[in-house]
Amino acid sequence: MPRITVTVDGIKYEEDVEPRLLLIHLLRERLGKTGTPVGCDTSNCGACTVMLDGKSAKSCSVLAVQADGCDVVTIEGLGANGSMHPMQQAFHEEHALQCGYCTPGMVMAAIDLLRDDPEPSEETIRQGLEGNLCRCTGYCNIVRAVRRGAQEMGQAVSSS
Repeated sequence: MPRITVTVDGIKYEEDVEPRLLLIHLLRERLGKTGTPVGCDTSNCGACTVMLDGKSAKSCSVLAVQADGCDVVTIEGLGANGSMHPMQQAFHEEHALQCGYCTPGMVMAAIDLLRDDPEPSEETIRQGLEGNLCRCTGYCNIVRAVRRGAQEMGQAVSSS
């Protein structure tokens, strides 16, 4: 069995993994990172989105061995000192969730979107999140949350 080293939410892990083990299953079943849900297992819904070396990736389409040497950030690793990340806070304040199943993936995808465009238009947000599905909200509050998160993240950067 291959041995991999992966840093998840700032903690370095060494794990023996089967070559066919998906990253989502390593995160949830071996490392206890259950905030990242298994949605479709086919990379269609985006619920399992994490940051892999700073870019969003659907963890159900990445083998754990492919993450060897990588830095992974899950929804649980976003906040600092017991506080929510500005995007998490924006989703909460804008009521951008109902059942919450898609929320971790949406938050991660939104943060990645802002990496390339810190002040996106509504159209850019909708296009940027098109690989993440929500069956509950109709996306209006999600778009508002991403805009609010972008503003908050911009203020956090400029005030540091």
